[in-house]
Parts: sequence; structure tokens; C-alpha cells
Amino acid sequence: MNSILKLKNLSKKYHTKDKEILAIKNIDLDVKEGEFVCLVGSSGCGKSTLLNIISGLDNPSNGKIIFNVTNPRIGYMFQSDCLFPWLTIMDNCLLGLKIQNINTKDNQEYVKKLLRKYNLYEFKDNYPNSLSGGMKQRVALIRTLAIKPDILLLDEAFNALDYQSRLAVTEDVYKIIKEEKQTAIMVTHNLEEAITMADKIYILSKRPCIIKKVFDVNLVGNTPMEKKNDPKFYELHNLIWKELDINV
Repeated sequence: MNSILKLKNLSKKYHTKDKEILAIKNIDLDVKEGEFVCLVGSSGCGKSTLLNIISGLDNPSNGKIIFNVTNPRIGYMFQSDCLFPWLTIMDNCLLGLKIQNINTKDNQEYVKKLLRKYNLYEFKDNYPNSLSGGMKQRVALIRTLAIKPDILLLDEAFNALDYQSRLAVTEDVYKIIKEEKQTAIMVTHNLEEAITMADKIYILSKRPCIIKKVFDVNLVGNTPMEKKNDPKFYELHNLIWKELDINV
């Protein structure tokens, strides 16, 4: 696979009234086309800051961000589904296209195709308050995919869901990302999600954030649930747990 994104010697400093804070230090990251990457680390270590820098919402203090595509499109999914309650499901899904002035007939048909494919088309004229939390998150993903992003960023995208919904949506989102051959970078505190969804896991240290270790994940199975049944799942879970900087 070819690289689609490289971070080289990336650092981020914040200036407060009293001092300078080094949040991220000399990060090197190489993401391949179609790869699912997870960033795992303790709270406040800089995971979301990295996503914000990749998305362009924040700027690095030093280092380089190299995209191997021209004018890359970045899709960003947050903890909340961020659906507008006064818009129908269809209008919510078209929102990104309208903002980027690419709301063409072909792109509208692509959105309808995604809604049909993932069993949401019959709800296209409904409003978000008529959907379950899991359905809303699937709609949020389809809205993000509507712009045909080169890279999809997910920042704790399942945190707002209860346990059962989270399991179901994890399966759905993983299926959609793989079927659409989407490159994805996900931040999560949930090791089970990271291990069963990712092709590669980067362990981040406490601030200043550096990459402590990288794990390649090669579990047997086509879904997160199937992968959890691989005996190597628990072995990898223990190895990653030992690398995390967590104070108990």
C-alpha cells in the first residue's frame, strides 16, 4: 500500500501566561491508503490535538504534514453525532456537500446509495429525534463519507453511546469503513475497540506526547466481534495495557 499521509518530526507547543507547554514532541507517523490506524493513550496526552493538526483545525509548532494527494479532503467524526435537529436525515447528510459547494446530483445520488446500503434510506425524511443513538451515529458517518474524504478521522466517536449500542455501532462503522475502502485514523480510550478495528495501533505517552510503541494487529475475523474471539486478542490486550501511562 502507498502512503497517503506522513507526519515528520511533528511538535506542538502551547503558550500560557506563565510558561510554554510542549504538548507533542517529534511525532513520526506513516499512514497507508486503506489503513485503519488507532491512537491510544491516557487522557490529555495529545491524541485529539494530533487529529486537529491533521485536519487543519490546529497548526503544528514544528515539523511537516505531507499528504500524498492534491487538496486532500478530511472527514471528521466527533464524540457527538452533531446532527442538526431541525434538518431531515437527508438534509443532514447533504450538509457537508453544501458547505463545500459540491452538492451535485452525482454526489446526492452517492448519499442515497449509502443510505440504502446501510438501511437508513427509509428514514431520510425523518428528523434526528426519531432515531436511536446508534442510527444517529451511522447517519453522522454517512454525512462524513458524503464528501468522499481521503482520510476519515474519528475522535472517540462512540463515547456517547451505551454499551450495547456501542458494540453494535462499532460493528456497523467498521463494516462501512472497510466496504468503502476508507483510510481512517481513530482516537479511543477503549482497547477492545482499538484492537478489533485497527490494522495498526500507536501507543502515545503522557505529555509531552511521543510514540512509545507501535503494534501491528493481525487478528482472524471479518468483524470486531469475530476478531475478539481470536486467542491472540487477549495477548495483545495485555501487551498494550502494560505500555499505557495510566496512574491507578
